[in-house]
Amino acid sequence: MTSSRDSTAAPKPVLQARDLVKRYGSVTAIDGADFDLLEGEILAVIGDNGAGKSSLIKALSGAVIPDSGEILVNGSPVTFHSPIDARKYGIETVYQDLAVAPALDIAENLFLGRELRRGGPLGSVFRLLDRKRMVDESREHMANLKIGIKSMKQAVETLSGGQRQGVAVARSAAFARNVVILDEPTAALGVKETGMVLDLIRQVRDRGLAIILISHNMPNVFEVADRVHIHRLGKRAAVIRPHEFSMNDAVAIMTGAMVGEHIEGAPEVPAAADSPRA
Repeated sequence: MTSSRDSTAAPKPVLQARDLVKRYGSVTAIDGADFDLLEGEILAVIGDNGAGKSSLIKALSGAVIPDSGEILVNGSPVTFHSPIDARKYGIETVYQDLAVAPALDIAENLFLGRELRRGGPLGSVFRLLDRKRMVDESREHMANLKIGIKSMKQAVETLSGGQRQGVAVARSAAFARNVVILDEPTAALGVKETGMVLDLIRQVRDRGLAIILISHNMPNVFEVADRVHIHRLGKRAAVIRPHEFSMNDAVAIMTGAMVGEHIEGAPEVPAAADSPRA
């Protein structure tokens, strides 16, 4: 897969939302939110607790059905009733709890819920799994992302936290066609393993997939993100580029301490030369 970042053409939107609204009784979790993810980019999503970013991401991944608004994939309106619907459009999500089965091996985890059957009656009638093919393809997926685990028959419970994250990300990257959503992928990891996961995120991006990175770790966000979507009070407050704004600027926008004409213009994603440095 060739990364869209190599193209001289302007990147196209892969996943968008327009005026999304989600209410839970008297509480409005998403309040007319807009969202734009471009092809081949890492877009970080940050916001204070209660800002509504989790509800937004759940709507984009099919886990929550918005009350109103529109979601578009590659420019076409879509309706998600479940995460399975989002998967049909090439959107895969790695949740914070990873959703791996510790007692199963790496190959079994990569194909969890998508197991490959043997050909002929052995697969269609007796439902036998094609273990060899799953192991071979798992080894290829892990090698493509430069994840240094040799045996695909190793139980996931024997892996380190960073390696488990690698398995979960590799599974999503193997089946995603458009977008991989990563929810706090470096939470509870040490410095070395965090670096490994950040490298893995870049590898996935460089293979041509767009990535949504939800994180509270501002240094990690500013290290890997191409753009940063800042969510506040249930809607998009700004989209900034890390090389043009500081971490303090991002926190100020999150809390409402920084407002102004240049922030209001940020959601339109201006060209770098048109975006003033705060």
